Amino acid sequence: MSVLPDEKIEEIVTKNKLVDSKELSGLVKFAKDSNQPLEEILIEKEVVSDDKLGLALADYYKVPFINLSDIDIPDEVLNLLPDRVMRRQKALVFAKDKSGIKIAMLDPTKRDVVEMLAIKTGVKVTAYLVTMRDLQSAMRVYQSDLQKIVDNLLAEDIGRSPDAILSDPPMARIVDAIIDTAYQNRASDIHIEPQEENCLIRYRIDGALQKVAQVHKKLHDRITTRIKVMSNLRTDEHMAAQDGKMRVKLDEENLDIRVSILPISDGEKIVMRLLSSRSRQYTLTDLGMSETDLAKLTRAFTRSYGAILCTGPTGSGKTTTIYSILKIINTPEKNITTVEDPVEYKIKGANQIQVNPKTNLTFASGLRSILRQDPNVIFVGEIRDSETAGIAINAALTGHLVFSSLHTNDAATAIPRLIDMKVEPFLVASTVSVIVAQRLVRQICHHCKTELEITNDELHKHFSETVVIRYWGKKSKYKVFQGKGCKLCRLSGYQGRLGLYEVLEVTSSIRRLIAEKADADIILKAAVKEGMQTILGDGFSKIEKGLTTIEEVLRVTKAESV
Repeated sequence: MSVLPDEKIEEIVTKNKLVDSKELSGLVKFAKDSNQPLEEILIEKEVVSDDKLGLALADYYKVPFINLSDIDIPDEVLNLLPDRVMRRQKALVFAKDKSGIKIAMLDPTKRDVVEMLAIKTGVKVTAYLVTMRDLQSAMRVYQSDLQKIVDNLLAEDIGRSPDAILSDPPMARIVDAIIDTAYQNRASDIHIEPQEENCLIRYRIDGALQKVAQVHKKLHDRITTRIKVMSNLRTDEHMAAQDGKMRVKLDEENLDIRVSILPISDGEKIVMRLLSSRSRQYTLTDLGMSETDLAKLTRAFTRSYGAILCTGPTGSGKTTTIYSILKIINTPEKNITTVEDPVEYKIKGANQIQVNPKTNLTFASGLRSILRQDPNVIFVGEIRDSETAGIAINAALTGHLVFSSLHTNDAATAIPRLIDMKVEPFLVASTVSVIVAQRLVRQICHHCKTELEITNDELHKHFSETVVIRYWGKKSKYKVFQGKGCKLCRLSGYQGRLGLYEVLEVTSSIRRLIAEKADADIILKAAVKEGMQTILGDGFSKIEKGLTTIEEVLRVTKAESV
């Protein structure tokens, strides 16, 4: 976002009549309550377009405005500003002509960048204002790919023989490049996999693994050794699994990384999980939750007691959803204590406990100790057994707000699952406020999104007629969207992910069903009758809005689609 404070953004928006005054007051309050920049709220809620706000900010700074999305930037122009300087200064050179050099900047008042470039090139430099979203998109499009970076690093030793280069490569810089490029591509994991002749490097981006580089097999052992040193692991151990962690200082943040090394037939495979602070910056709206579902959830977490459960398979974003809520309710007046396995992200002001079975610090024992620490809010990473379930539910009963996660396919199934864990039905009915079930789907790249029509027959290849009629009605043709594939999305047609949700609010009628030990199907039907949107229904809604594709919804809701 821009460097301007919220008060100045509010003044600029008001002056340019971009938002109705009443609506703006509500957004200002929301920004303060959620501790988010006002500019970010305006864009994410689509109250103001990126370009309109950009033009207003450019007018304030008295500089021209530029949209980089339709500009093809030559390499010789782009390279006038080194990559690391570009990211640190939030600036990008996009043109050079007879009038001089043109540079897009988030903060056009940074004259040192302009002056440095003018001295370096000997020509006039003109600063343009660019929005953060546009700048980040352009940086991702034009950043060097990992294969090219590694090849260039090896090619720098041009005077040495290939064997000498491979026996003594610039290892620290290569590993730094692997991590930095993964971060810039918003990867969640790095896979370094030894093969018979080569070493394959893949990034998990938006839930899908993508090959990004291939290096000589001789480099693999040296990469492994370097990563072991950085993670404080044993460099002389090659036949046992090892787990460690490291912290890497990037221009944007100090990045925490979890490292797992596992011996396989061709060597040691490395998987690195990137725990970026960017994952903590999401709001529930960013994650794809509808206004109706958000209202249900808000009613639950604004109470001082009760249990809020998130369910879904591994990797469905349950922890991120809970962290997003904790960020909203985290105030100096509240004592937030968590017990997690592992502690993925640091929450400022919260007391976070790492599960350690070796010292008998389990979810159950940690939770029991937490209750003696006078907490207001408790987050239990996962309810895995009867003991943990019993303590968590009793904590919610005795005036604590409790968050936790379960592995169930939908929201309604979480209730019989708790009862199977020996929690009395009347306790479940009286303590659980809301159950959130979720899945993650890839979002269509906004840069290359296209509209198309499909017929009824084509749609029925994927979904049953009953399902289609239920959510979309009976038509001859349906409007859907897809991504063509571009530089920005690495030709995948997708960029980023969002959640599909069903939020089951435990109303008085649902409580009665729980107390009567009704099965999950009956509870589900009752919740739908009261207005609950299912995961599949939310998927159809997001297809219609052009946020995701039929294929993505089908991938995560296969059982419900028939």
